[in-house]
Amino acid sequence: MMRNIILLILSVHWSQGTSDVSQSPDVLMAVKGSSAQMNCTHKKEFTFNQMYWYRQRQGQTMTLIVFTSTSSKPDYGDSDPNKFEVHKSVAENGSLTVKNAQPDDSAIYFCSVSKHSESNTEGRCTKTACTHII
Repeated sequence: MMRNIILLILSVHWSQGTSDVSQSPDVLMAVKGSSAQMNCTHKKEFTFNQMYWYRQRQGQTMTLIVFTSTSSKPDYGDSDPNKFEVHKSVAENGSLTVKNAQPDDSAIYFCSVSKHSESNTEGRCTKTACTHII
């Protein structure tokens, strides 16, 4: 019985000026129905604990799959958490798994990292409404 390899996932890295963020593997092929895992690492300081995973299908714009950090549950937004699984236990690395790979999962996958914009700052909130009790 011959297996058909139908999924091609390319992961690339981009960082302005330097290669602080990298992904592996560079090219990932998976058998239909299997899982495909890619990894993201960075050499920035540990306060860069937020990670974003994006997908860009051929001829389409990039879309956010999931946002994750070391201090909160993943935010899949409009993405299906049964389709994607993300792990991030330390600031410097994380992984994204595409489960039950199908031909329409073929795309370029990107990861990016950021520092929490409100680290050690009082009186500001992100992603939720601000409530100040005096």
